[in-house]
Amino acid sequence: MQSFGTQNWTAKDGAKFTTQRGHRIWLRAQADALLDFFEPKVINPAGGFRLLGNSGQPLPTDPNHAGSEQELHDTTRMVHCFSIGKLLGRSSADTYIDQGMDFIWNHHRDTGNGGYYWGVRDNGPSNPNKLAYGHAFVLLAASSAKAVGHRDADRMLENVTEILHSRFWDAKNGTTSEEYTADWQSISDYRGQNSNMHLTEALMAAYEVTLDQTYLDMAQSIAEFFINQHARTLGWRVPEHFDSQWRVDLDHAGDPVFRPKGVTPGHALEWSRLIIQLWNMNKRQHDWMPEAAKHLFLVAVETGWDTETGGLYYTTDWNNRPDQTVRLWWPCAEGVAAAAVLGTVLSDPEIEDWYRKIWGFIDENFIDHKEGGWFPELDAELSRTNIIFAGKPDLYHALQACLIPLLPSDGSVIQGLIGEAA
Repeated sequence: MQSFGTQNWTAKDGAKFTTQRGHRIWLRAQADALLDFFEPKVINPAGGFRLLGNSGQPLPTDPNHAGSEQELHDTTRMVHCFSIGKLLGRSSADTYIDQGMDFIWNHHRDTGNGGYYWGVRDNGPSNPNKLAYGHAFVLLAASSAKAVGHRDADRMLENVTEILHSRFWDAKNGTTSEEYTADWQSISDYRGQNSNMHLTEALMAAYEVTLDQTYLDMAQSIAEFFINQHARTLGWRVPEHFDSQWRVDLDHAGDPVFRPKGVTPGHALEWSRLIIQLWNMNKRQHDWMPEAAKHLFLVAVETGWDTETGGLYYTTDWNNRPDQTVRLWWPCAEGVAAAAVLGTVLSDPEIEDWYRKIWGFIDENFIDHKEGGWFPELDAELSRTNIIFAGKPDLYHALQACLIPLLPSDGSVIQGLIGEAA
């Protein structure tokens, strides 16, 4: 496949890369190639989906293998992605949406205590905890399925909305709490921004398909707390970790992989994009948002990019020094998406240069032009590894990175594609 991602062009040519026909063709081809990689091997005959290895083969179903557990965010993201696939004209997409919606409702959903289990194997729940992060993606899946007319979307949307309000939402602080046991006992005093960030994305998606202002007000509240209040005071670096009283814990040293200490530049990039989308959806009435989105982006790339070998560090410390130097695919995916969205509201050649630079790195290092899909991680020397992630686990980040630059910045990928078809 011809590459348009590694052209060594800068913004001095005077045109946005996202407007150039060749690049747009390349982006759509990459999106199609990603969906092709996951079809049909991702289907689990026992229900739900399988994770895929580097060559696209399903990972073993051995209970001792990490790839045999179906985690809630994986199942729900697949529904979201194949809802996108349906809007891209893929006749097979309904099969995957049906597969995922059935598994969420009949296997992840706890019919006794309510809510959705985090981990499920073919024979039942393997991790019955209830996590805000996972429930955010149930809301996203239900919203995306509703947007494409799935018959069961309304009941799931109603159900997960009720759970979010009754079990997770902290109305006093305008944020979501974090984690509970199967019978809704609090697991810890921990509070995190990551679940809140993804809930913001899902709340905007729910608003798009219901026009219920409550969803948008919740998203606005989360953004105000984490970005306008906290990231602003920390030099536009997003604090990840909080205690039960919502006090920032800059020294938190929890799970080094999924709750790492320090700063995660990729999350600032993700917020940068979401802030512009929320600003547009709220009729551009909050003047702080474009400024915040730009600062979040520039601070993240200036402190998180390795100037010698390229790529974004997974984490830095609070003195802007590299901490975890592994390069993961998703921060780069969020980087190009954020740069593209910022480019729709700001004329800034520096952001345009970053858009091209990050795509160049993705094309050279993450996209598997031979087997398909994206490699998930590289070490500090840019060698491919599978230390944190097994196989090629992602469709969600990569697919959206390919499509967001093709669509308006005032809504989700789903709504952008619906508008494009209208």
